Amino acid sequence: VQLVESGGGLVQPGGSLRLSCAASGFTFSSYDMSWYRQAPGKEREVVADILSAFGITNYAESVKGRFTISRDNVKNTVYLQMNSLKPEDTAVYYCHAKRRNYEYWGQGTQVTVSS
Repeated sequence: VQLVESGGGLVQPGGSLRLSCAASGFTFSSYDMSWYRQAPGKEREVVADILSAFGITNYAESVKGRFTISRDNVKNTVYLQMNSLKPEDTAVYYCHAKRRNYEYWGQGTQVTVSS
């Protein structure tokens, strides 16, 4: 099983980034997918998730209206489009897959928002 994130980097406040998470080794379409983030000195928190059923999405209040999660069940990939980025969005972003008692994590990708 692998979850490989990409797309992180350094961006100025107000800018945009698109994170990708390529999945392999499990039935991607059957799993709920999430993006989490962890800032230095803080606990890991869920940013957004997209359910396997009907593609229902949920967002943390802090990112609503700025971030969009989506998935492509043909490419086995989940995305996080991040717009209007703020310095407080700086964190390591992790991809997460869950189905019943099974869950997997990616290795994380750093997002830094700074001028």
